[in-house]
Amino acid sequence: MRYIRYAFLALLAIILICVALANRGFVTLQLLPADVSTLLGFQETIQLPLFIVIFGGIVAGLLIGFIWEWLREHKHRAEAARRQSEVKQLQRELRRVKGERDKDKDEVLALLDEAS
Repeated sequence: MRYIRYAFLALLAIILICVALANRGFVTLQLLPADVSTLLGFQETIQLPLFIVIFGGIVAGLLIGFIWEWLREHKHRAEAARRQSEVKQLQRELRRVKGERDKDKDEVLALLDEAS
């Protein structure tokens, strides 16, 4: 399985390198549309190779998706944490009750009762 993963990663790297080499031309990115920038008197542009724009878009999309999913699952994580604390509290209470029940018993009998 490890070799399949390495083969997949090598194939992915080759594909990404080919995409990068095929898209080395520079593109101009503008912060605002032309009409809005003339209205505001603010024109910010940057020139980058196209493959950086493509890879940057992919990375930004993945990050947005991960953050969105993390926020969406917050209620499930909170519920799991609440239930885990409830289980710990019930385990402490059970130990306390068993200790009170078994305090007058012989130690061997208390251990046998706890095992069953």
